Amino acid sequence: MQRKHEGKVVIVTGSSAGIGRGAAEAFAADGASVVVHGMTQSNVDEVVREITESGGTAIGVVGDVALEATHRAMVDAALTHFGRIDHLVTSAGIQTYGDALETTPEDFDRVFAVNVRGSFLAVHCAIEEIRKNAGTVTLISSVQGVATQNNVVGYTSTKGALNAMTRALAVDEAAHGVRVNAVLPGSIDTPMLRTSARAWSDGTDAGEDATIAEWGRMHALGRVGTPAEVGAVCSFLASSDASFVTGAEMRVDGGLLSRIAASLPAKS
Repeated sequence: MQRKHEGKVVIVTGSSAGIGRGAAEAFAADGASVVVHGMTQSNVDEVVREITESGGTAIGVVGDVALEATHRAMVDAALTHFGRIDHLVTSAGIQTYGDALETTPEDFDRVFAVNVRGSFLAVHCAIEEIRKNAGTVTLISSVQGVATQNNVVGYTSTKGALNAMTRALAVDEAAHGVRVNAVLPGSIDTPMLRTSARAWSDGTDAGEDATIAEWGRMHALGRVGTPAEVGAVCSFLASSDASFVTGAEMRVDGGLLSRIAASLPAKS
C-alpha cells in the first residue's frame, strides 16, 4: 500500500525538537522527503539521522526563522535535493511570559519576529513552489490563540495573529488549489513545556514532573499530549483525506478548551 505522502516533499520549520520534530517524523513515516530545520546543527543532525535510520529521507538546514535568508535556504535545499515542495509546516516558535508592564518592547518584538514573521516568511518563500503542486500549508498556532492564561500577552498575541493569517492565506490560496490550516495544540510534552514547568516549579526534576502532571489534569483526557499526536494531525491535514478542509483551526488539546472552570462536586 502506498504511503499517503509518497513522492511528496515537506519543509518543517522548528523540526529539530518538540512539535516540529513530531511533524517531521510523521511526514517521513508517511513517505515524504523532509527538510528538517532548527537553530542548532547537532539537533538538526540528530533528527535527520533518526529519520534516515528509520528508512525515511531527510536533509537539514540551520538558521534563524526571523531572517528571510533562512527560508530561502530551506527552499533551495528542497529544490536541489528533491526537486519540488508540496507541503509546509511552520512550527518554529518561542514562549514569553509577562503582562503588558513586565513584557519589554524587545521581548514583544522578538516573539513576533519568530512566531509571526517567521511563519509569514516561510510561506512567502515557499508558496510559489507549493502552488505548482496544489499542496498545503499548516501553521502551528496554540489554544492560546482563542483562550488565554494570565501573563502571556506577547505569546498569546502571536498565536491570535497566526489564526488570522491562516484565514487570510486559506482564502487567497484556494484559487491555486492550496489548502491552509492551523493546528492549535494544548499542553504538549516538549522541551519548551518542560523548560516552563521547571521555571514555574521548584527547579528540580521531581518538581518539573509534578507541574507537567498538574497541567495535564487541566485537560479533559487528564494528561498532556505528545509531539507525535500533533504530528499525526499535521500529516492528516496535508493528505487527500482532508481535501475539503481549509481555513480550519484544528484543536489538538485533549479537551482543554471543552472544559469550563466551574464544576459540579463529585458524586459520593
